[in-house]
Amino acid sequence: MAEAVLGIIGGSGIYDLPGLSDLREERIESPWGEPSDVLRIGRMGETRIVFLPRHGRGHAIPPSEINYRANIDVLKRAGVTDLVSLSACGSYKAELYPGLFVLVDQFIDRTSGRASSFFGKGCVAHVSVAHPVGPRLQERIVAAATAEDLTFVQGGTLVTMEGPQFSTLAESLTYKGLGYDLIGMTAMPEAKLAREAEITYATVAMVTDYDCWHEEHGAVDVASVIAVLHANADKARQLVARLAADFPREREPCPAGSHNALEFAIVTAPEFRDPKLVAKLDAVAGRVLKAAG
Repeated sequence: MAEAVLGIIGGSGIYDLPGLSDLREERIESPWGEPSDVLRIGRMGETRIVFLPRHGRGHAIPPSEINYRANIDVLKRAGVTDLVSLSACGSYKAELYPGLFVLVDQFIDRTSGRASSFFGKGCVAHVSVAHPVGPRLQERIVAAATAEDLTFVQGGTLVTMEGPQFSTLAESLTYKGLGYDLIGMTAMPEAKLAREAEITYATVAMVTDYDCWHEEHGAVDVASVIAVLHANADKARQLVARLAADFPREREPCPAGSHNALEFAIVTAPEFRDPKLVAKLDAVAGRVLKAAG
């Protein structure tokens, strides 16, 4: 297998990743447009790390205007094999309280208008996202959090809304009634695109609020969200450092199939493929396109 390269996407409140050695910044061009920021590439111990702030440094990009395709594409070009998303979220359960880390394993996509696939007319592909989170990667996060004595819950379903506004009360009560655990604005299409790029993906959801369903806590306000984010930032960096310290040198096969998700996914016959789209897919799908060509 290839060298394991750990990618970290920093969500709201996490715009940098201190502690990287051999640090350099690199701006990688993507045929899908501009990514959120330059990549910060370095090492933690023996593990190569690639960090990207999802909203850009200074939080200049709202959830619906993030170029998710460009972000995943440049991470793939930088060699990332395993990707951990650090994301702020709201909670629909009293026991999932602000400040807690939740290692979600399922997503509901309620976004609209976001480009959710690298493929399309001229090169059609269908990948499975039945299990969007890599089980082995999540177990490594569990081990790191346990070793660092961080409080977390393993498992849960996160619904992704369009934003940038927070939920209406009716939406909040509906999602709570459907049994969802958390709500956020950025997990989708990020997780879908990572699977198409054959990158193993996992989310560390950092609970910041109770959305607006909780009668004792009222509506979400940005000031309280930011306060929780700042309190959690050091814990998130501590988690990443431990994860990197114990990370394998070579990429592990993913039980959910993320390492070879495109193996039989492309259904367009080679002679009918759009050369312009195929050229854009050089990083994402080069492994299978070259084999077919």
